[in-house]
Amino acid sequence: MNKSDELVNRLGLDATIHAEEIPDIDLYMDQVIQLFVSKFGPTLRNDDEKVLTKTMINNYAKGKLFIPIKNKKYSKQHIMLINLIYQLKGALSINDIKTTMDPINEKIGKDDFNLEDFYSYSVALQQGNAQSFLAEMKAHEQEIDQFEIGDDLKHLLFITSLASMSNAYRKAAELLVDDLIAGKKEPKK
Repeated sequence: MNKSDELVNRLGLDATIHAEEIPDIDLYMDQVIQLFVSKFGPTLRNDDEKVLTKTMINNYAKGKLFIPIKNKKYSKQHIMLINLIYQLKGALSINDIKTTMDPINEKIGKDDFNLEDFYSYSVALQQGNAQSFLAEMKAHEQEIDQFEIGDDLKHLLFITSLASMSNAYRKAAELLVDDLIAGKKEPKK
């Protein structure tokens, strides 16, 4: 089969926006979209998909998924928050994303919280996850190659295996969001 390397390359798991790549000047929405398209456009499945649209950004703003914008411009903080949302949107519902982002948005501007540090940790984890994913893909491929069935059926097993893993990761993330919700309902000590 040996599709792992090719598949991982096509996924573009190393695609991200590093904090130092975000301009220190505020950007208009079209500029924000351009930045995201330049980084994530090559990872799209087909031409019908969009990385980010004005409607998406407006919905994120209306849903209070990030701090309010000023003068129709997006700061470096906004871009970091939008990228965090971008990373979450493939696995979580908009309500779960809001629940996840609320604690971050509440901490912005407080002395004990540095969004850029948090964002950099997130990017570092994302890059580590990409390496772990490649190793995991190769292990699955080797395991599937041991089965004595045709390549077309091995391909189908690979798909079902990846879908199963994806579901497990998504469900685990959802349970952690539920823990966040439960933590909000409990009185603080």
